[in-house]
Amino acid sequence: MAGQTRKQELPARKRNHRTDERGARSGKRWASGGHRERPAAQGRIARVQQWWSRAWGSAGHERHTLLLIGKSTLAATIAWVCSYNLLDAESPAFAPFSAVLIMQVTVYQSLLQSLRYVGAVATGVAVQAALGYLAGPDLLTFALVAVVALTIGRWPALGSQGSQVATAAFFAFSTYVSAPAGLGKITHLGQIILLVLIGCGVGVVVNVALVPPLRYRSAEHGIHTLARALCDLVSDMYPAMREGETGEERISHWRSRAEQTGGLITQAENGLRTARESLWYNPRNRLGRHRGRTGFEGYGAVLEALERTMYQMASLTRSLDQWRQDGSERDRRFLRGYADFLESISRIAQVLGELSEESLSDQAGELCGLADQAQQCCRQVTEQAEQDGLPLTAPAYPYGVLVVEATRLMDEFQHTCDVLQRQVDQ
Repeated sequence: MAGQTRKQELPARKRNHRTDERGARSGKRWASGGHRERPAAQGRIARVQQWWSRAWGSAGHERHTLLLIGKSTLAATIAWVCSYNLLDAESPAFAPFSAVLIMQVTVYQSLLQSLRYVGAVATGVAVQAALGYLAGPDLLTFALVAVVALTIGRWPALGSQGSQVATAAFFAFSTYVSAPAGLGKITHLGQIILLVLIGCGVGVVVNVALVPPLRYRSAEHGIHTLARALCDLVSDMYPAMREGETGEERISHWRSRAEQTGGLITQAENGLRTARESLWYNPRNRLGRHRGRTGFEGYGAVLEALERTMYQMASLTRSLDQWRQDGSERDRRFLRGYADFLESISRIAQVLGELSEESLSDQAGELCGLADQAQQCCRQVTEQAEQDGLPLTAPAYPYGVLVVEATRLMDEFQHTCDVLQRQVDQ
């Protein structure tokens, strides 16, 4: 019986040993990473510098924004050179406008929207050409063009590009009126379609040639974006709470950032939903290590958990914003304990912000160790609140809400770690 007990204890010791090793590795990595000891500086200039620092330091929302701006600028410039310098077109702006308009997140979406956009513009120009030739360029013709173009624009097959039918028809009407009589009118209308084709072609080529997002990267990108946004927010919060620097301006800024994550959540959901699209027509998928990759089924569950944590952070910051602290020692002690918990959460978010299929096994183990540490910090928050006799049930004080939100945050991160670990074990 004693021998059987020792056999049962041995695996447990090994599991604990592995957990300790994971915690040690994560501590070393965190110490050399983005650990923040002092509260972040306030002010408009400081926040602009922090935005650029996040864009430079990680492949999150800020860097994606800069990349999209850069690609769109390059595509627009090339399209302008082709239309203005090479073709000497009458309305060269159509080409760069088209190039920027169809610049999408995925290659598949760029191709799809290009086809829809070209179809919408061609339809609008055709409507103007037909009605202008039959009825002449007068006010009644313009009204008739508007009715027909707006009606065709409601066709579901054109999708979000349906409004471009009327836009193209109006531009075509303006061109038709100012063009010389005879063959010149038809030539100018045909030139509009040519410029749109040039712009769409340039936009698609630039999107394919410059870092086209792959399917697995699109799925990971949503998790990375939310996790890094959460990590940045929490990393700004816990040093200030630990130092007691929780002024109204700082807390109001936290609340504003937490409540403005709706766009990030929508972007993450779209990235997951369109993840498979990047696999189609993407040349990088045929090359080297990208060939034959398989998807990760757990991304959906992880993303949903992160979305819930963002909503809980909004509730947490709202409670802090409504709290009128009296500067007592028990308030400072509560905030210090809560800061320790948020710091442990930021470590989990930092790992999720670097999640990748290649190193998922190691990362899942590291997350399990960090989750154990966060669970301990969460229990300490509750125990300290009960020990100090804080009014957890009084609606006039935020202690109860903050303790509940800490528990909910911990539950979501524990669920996330469990999902990842189960995926690795399969």
